[in-house]
Amino acid sequence: MGNVNLGEIEFLVELLNKYPIESLRKIAESEGIDYYRLKRIYDKYYGKYIQVNAMYNISRIGLKSFVAFLSVAGSELREGGWRMVQNPYVVYLNAMFGFKNGISAILHIPGDQVDRVDDLLGRYSDDYEYYSVLSYPPSKDKKETGEWNLSHDYAVLMDILKWDARTPMKEISRQLGKSRPTIKYMMNRLREEGILTGFTANVDTPAYDRGVLGIADEIKGDLLERFKDHEIMIGTLKPKGYIIEWFFSSKEDLGTKLFEFSSYVEKVGIEYFDILEDLERSRKYYRFSKMVKKDGSGYRSILEF
Repeated sequence: MGNVNLGEIEFLVELLNKYPIESLRKIAESEGIDYYRLKRIYDKYYGKYIQVNAMYNISRIGLKSFVAFLSVAGSELREGGWRMVQNPYVVYLNAMFGFKNGISAILHIPGDQVDRVDDLLGRYSDDYEYYSVLSYPPSKDKKETGEWNLSHDYAVLMDILKWDARTPMKEISRQLGKSRPTIKYMMNRLREEGILTGFTANVDTPAYDRGVLGIADEIKGDLLERFKDHEIMIGTLKPKGYIIEWFFSSKEDLGTKLFEFSSYVEKVGIEYFDILEDLERSRKYYRFSKMVKKDGSGYRSILEF
């Protein structure tokens, strides 16, 4: 990470999680911090190692989350990945080797197009499997999946806030062709409808460039206690099961990690986050704005792309 002070990064992340979209002057005044010191640290790291991103409840806009695993030959991995990132409903992917050798991907699919997922994945591979995935533990919110009932401008705004929630209001106004009061109204509406749930400061660091991913029928034994001090994520699969990811560095012993993890899962694979990272970065501003029809009347077909 070059000339990087981890203490300064942690300092800035803490502040931005507390004041995600406030101005630097307001943050400095609220915290009693020297403005010029804060600005120096901010200019050094923000946009390079730290980004503030919006968080959304996609069920409120009619989307369902799936995780998919596709067999793709190594020689076709980048070509296949490139084709997949052209589709905005494929919201994340990386290379994986294990129970499927190829690509693991996260999909956000409109509720009324779930029956097209096989047709979608069949375009990229003849051998695949996929699962509906929910948070862990499952949310207590029993509200039925909603639908898209906003104008296309909201989709553009959601993309802007998703990739850099600290985008200057002047730039947001330019992109949307709307006044500041209108933009503030739109953001408040997203909050009030439970779509925009908050903001988080993320650190973009190569510290975790590998992962062990597993599919388990149940959360076994001491899993939660065993990995409580590690970077681990758990998702609930429908109709049954769990997806578990353990993140680590390529500098660590892969064989040991795999052996340690495999006793907790029935299927296991190794994720390589760096192999297709550049493909992920190539399409950052075009997710919701490509999904939603220009007239705002709903979602485009997942098979259009």
